[in-house]
Amino acid sequence: MGGTVELPIWLVVLALALAAIGALDRVLAPSMRWFLRKRMERAVARLNTRLQRPIEPFKLMARQDRINRLVYDPVVTEAVADHAHETGVPEPVAAEEARRYAREIVPGFSTLIYFGVAARVTRWLSRALYRVRIGRLDTAAIAAIDPKATVIFVMNHRSNMDYILVTWLSSERSTLSYAVGEWARVWPLSLLIRAMGAYFIRRRSRNTLYRKVLARYVQMATAEGVTQAIFPEGGLSLDGRVGPSRMGLLHYIVSGFSPGGGRDVVFMPVAFGYDRVLEDRILVSAAQSGERRFRARPLAALRFLIRRLVGAVFRRDMRLGYAAVSFGAPLSLSRFLAETGSPTTEALTERLMQEVRQVVPILPVPLAAAALAAGATTRDTLEDRACEIAERLRSHGAPLRLPGADPAVGARMGLDALARRGLVRVRGNTVTPRRRAAPLLAFYAAPVQQHLDAAAANARPGTEPSPISATSET
Repeated sequence: MGGTVELPIWLVVLALALAAIGALDRVLAPSMRWFLRKRMERAVARLNTRLQRPIEPFKLMARQDRINRLVYDPVVTEAVADHAHETGVPEPVAAEEARRYAREIVPGFSTLIYFGVAARVTRWLSRALYRVRIGRLDTAAIAAIDPKATVIFVMNHRSNMDYILVTWLSSERSTLSYAVGEWARVWPLSLLIRAMGAYFIRRRSRNTLYRKVLARYVQMATAEGVTQAIFPEGGLSLDGRVGPSRMGLLHYIVSGFSPGGGRDVVFMPVAFGYDRVLEDRILVSAAQSGERRFRARPLAALRFLIRRLVGAVFRRDMRLGYAAVSFGAPLSLSRFLAETGSPTTEALTERLMQEVRQVVPILPVPLAAAALAAGATTRDTLEDRACEIAERLRSHGAPLRLPGADPAVGARMGLDALARRGLVRVRGNTVTPRRRAAPLLAFYAAPVQQHLDAAAANARPGTEPSPISATSET
């Protein structure tokens, strides 16, 4: 027993390393986790004192706990049994499939990444690319929302900048949870997006079990008060208008809502407008081809980034014009169901999308593009057409976000922006749209035309709205 045992140095080092790891795991790791957890709780408590809508406990749960809660939910377990019966697979196999879907859907959340990284990056990027303005905001109506209600932002989808803008603008009041498509499931982007509280969805999936798991997660998050942001159009607008809505997520929310049984759900219509949409040429090309396929253009993106960096070094204003966000009137789901004789998801969706269309902000470039579509061929007629269109828009209640609240000044700024991009040719007082630029000009004039269509339809019910037309000069 008292003999000497010789061991190789590498084996001694390995044994010491394993012993150190065991000590860390059993002694130091629990203490460190407790210390970090306490620090996080104190940080969240400080954040909640300044947030208008505090971070919900459901969002702060460990991700695995939320996955387990979703998988063992009675609705999901019943869906697993039905799926096993319909497909003939063993129930444990169906249960594992549901767990896989839950791991795919359920997001994580990091207050450090959301407020320390995402909020700052989105603020910097928004200000670096645009002059950001608020188109319309009823602060009294927003302040009157029940603090315990779940708020759902219902937004038009004009650009991928929408995510960035609304994340920055809402970061002082709340945290948002997005539904993002398959495009974002790319490592390491997926890790960042999931840490911000976004959840991934398969937009084209027809798997019944998957749809049940997704619906139940949305309903659970809504019942727990998680503030969410959804794009009912399901994709970027190809023609510049607010398009028809898909009812998937809205249907899940409505079907899981019980009036008087808990939290109310309040929908907040949100609309974006841009002087320049980053993806405009890609979207117009997709509209012309009839196929919603967007090819990545890394070299074009790199050139765009280099130009902005060079401009920043030489202190040039390289921004792309104005970007504006408008907020419509909040809509309580319980009140809507009480006031509507035959409440349906279709009726709710139509009401919300109508509100979104009404608050789409009008900026200089869309106004100038609309004036060109109305037949303007000189700078003077462009300003006249812009003033006439702006007056019609104001009478309809459309939010105009123009420099100095002057349509003539806005039209001139919009024309200069279009000329810099080579979409129009300006020689002296003559303005000539380039033929190849016609689809892009129509893309930017579309929000104005949609407002005018709605105004014409309201003025003459049952008649077809007319396109932007030239009017006589005054």
